[in-house]
Parts: sequence; structure tokens; C-alpha cells
Amino acid sequence: MNIIETPIKDLLIIEPKVWKDDRGYFYESYNEKLFKEFGISYSFVQDNQSFSQKGTLRGLHAQANPFAQGKLVRVIQGKVLDVAVDIRKDSPTYGQHYSVELTGDNFRMFWVPPGFLHGFVTLEDQTIFTYKVTGFYDKNSEIGVMWDDKVLNIDWKIDNNEVILSDKDKQLSNFKHFESPF
Repeated sequence: MNIIETPIKDLLIIEPKVWKDDRGYFYESYNEKLFKEFGISYSFVQDNQSFSQKGTLRGLHAQANPFAQGKLVRVIQGKVLDVAVDIRKDSPTYGQHYSVELTGDNFRMFWVPPGFLHGFVTLEDQTIFTYKVTGFYDKNSEIGVMWDDKVLNIDWKIDNNEVILSDKDKQLSNFKHFESPF
């Protein structure tokens, strides 16, 4: 397993060792012992999966303490641009974001610890996105920021007219008015 540090402390890209042959492929998507060696020593309590068409944007979301979630995300089929925004008030990278392309072909995973907003946009039809979380969902702890916030200035690699949002995501506030609980 190859762990790639990003410019934002604690955000990690994980490249698993993939064994391929004429039958297909095999890889470990999670190994507690290896992940702990790389500083990911959280317990995962739930797995989530979504299926989306091209242009579906989910985010930018998080949950406040005590229900904060770390997320280990990956794509089974298709392609996404995955984005994390640092909302840890004491962090030197507060308000900065990092994005990574995850595909069913590159097998990459992205570790997004608690203290980050998270979102992704699907870049292909029939994308299957899956993630492990370190905390259970709690509706009253939901926080978020608009995907197209001018302060964050995230390049989502997709035409804004193609973006498909949930009604909930259309109601999120901008970063200027966001009060981080971290």
C-alpha cells in the first residue's frame, strides 16, 4: 500500500497494491493493521454507497462533534472529483481545499479525517461511490457550505450548468458566514 501525503496535513491518498490477471483483479480496500501504521487509527462504524449520473454533486458536508465523521472514500465504478476543505480553526490551512480524482480504474482511496468539509462530483454516468465512516449519521449535527462558494473557489472540473444538486445542498450557506465547530 502506498500512502501519499497531501499539502494539507492529515489528508491522505491511499494507493492499494492491486493484483491483476486474466480473471480480473484483487486488492485489500481496508486493512486495520496497515492503516494504523499510517496514522489512521479510527474505528469505522458504517459503510455508505451512492450511485449517481454524471454531474451529481454531493457536498460540501460534515457533522459537528460529538458526531464528527472521518471518511475513507473510493470509487468502485466510474469517476469522481473528490474534495475536502480544512475547517479546523487552528490549522494553518484553514479554509483551503484539496481535490483528487478517484476512479474505478485507479483504485485510489482518500482519507478525510474529522474537521473537514467533504464533497464530490461525478464525472461519468453510472458512478458507484463508497465510503467508510467513523461516526454514525446525526441529522442535527449536519453542517455544510455551498459547493460553488466564491471564497473557496473550487474548480470542480465540470460545467456549472451540468451540476445536479439535492434540495438540501441548494440551501447551504457560504463560507464567509460559516461558523466552524472544529
